[in-house]
Amino acid sequence: MPTYTVTNSNFNLSSKQQQNLADGITKVHNVVTGANTYFAQVIFNKTKKNNHFMGGKKVKEPSLFLLGQIRAGRPKKVKDKLINDLKDILVKKSKLNETQVWVYIIDLPPSQMIEYGAILPASGGEKEWFKNLSPKLRKKLSSIEK
Repeated sequence: MPTYTVTNSNFNLSSKQQQNLADGITKVHNVVTGANTYFAQVIFNKTKKNNHFMGGKKVKEPSLFLLGQIRAGRPKKVKDKLINDLKDILVKKSKLNETQVWVYIIDLPPSQMIEYGAILPASGGEKEWFKNLSPKLRKKLSSIEK
C-alpha cells in the first residue's frame, strides 16, 4: 500500500512521463507519510477515445486522474499535504493545468489489506511487519527501497 492508479484521458503520456510520474508519486507518498517506497505501486491506464463524459457530455480536453488507496489512520493534516503535493507533482510532470488534474484518496483499514502475503500493519508499524517477512522477501523489498 498505497496503490495509485493514474488515468489519462484525451492525451497520451510518454514512457518517460509515466516514469517521472511514478517516481514523483512514490517520493511524495514517502516524504509526506514516512511509508517505505517499496509499498508504493503506480498503475497507468488510458481511457479509450470518446469514453470520458462529464455531465452526460463527451469530454474533449485532456484530463489526468489519480486514485490513491492508502492505509487509514493518518491525521487530516498529513492527508491534506499528501493530496496537495500529489496534485502539484501531477501538474508539474504532465504539463497540464491544475484544473485538468483530479486527485482522490481512499483510506482503507490496514487489517483489510494483504501485500507480499502478509496483512499490512497500521501506519508506523512497518519495521515490525518487515522483520516478520521471509529473508528472501526482505532482501527483495530492500532492493526496491529508494
